[in-house]
Amino acid sequence: MYRSAGIVRPIEILVVEDNPADVRLIIEGLKSTDMTHHVHTAADGEQAIHFVHQQGEYRLAPRPDLILLDLNLPGKSGHEVLAAIKTDPRTRRIPVIVLSSSKDRRDVEKVYDLNANSYIQKPTDLDSMFEMLRSVELFWLNWAVLPVPAV
Repeated sequence: MYRSAGIVRPIEILVVEDNPADVRLIIEGLKSTDMTHHVHTAADGEQAIHFVHQQGEYRLAPRPDLILLDLNLPGKSGHEVLAAIKTDPRTRRIPVIVLSSSKDRRDVEKVYDLNANSYIQKPTDLDSMFEMLRSVELFWLNWAVLPVPAV
């Protein structure tokens, strides 16, 4: 639950991932956590940018409280999505956790240069994925104080 100014509501999570199997795995993993949440998905970079900026078909979409972002996306890359989010004053405070299978140090450095909040290598098995998502929940949604979403 998101708590702000006495208001309690479900956490809005945007999963930006083009692999349907990974999307299902992440959604199932999030179901195993204790948080009350709504999961939204974007299968490519352009959809993600439109969702976050509430453009086009996403004009009524909720502003995400947390974004789980893959780097290797069709169209606009995860790097481009991250740059679009972090350079806009209305969205730059949204925590973005990059989930990538890349072990390339340059990818890690680049996402931090673009102000990602975290870089996590995608776990390769179900148990590890669930454990990672519970850790994300524990830190980002129980311990960290998230900013109030800009209107």
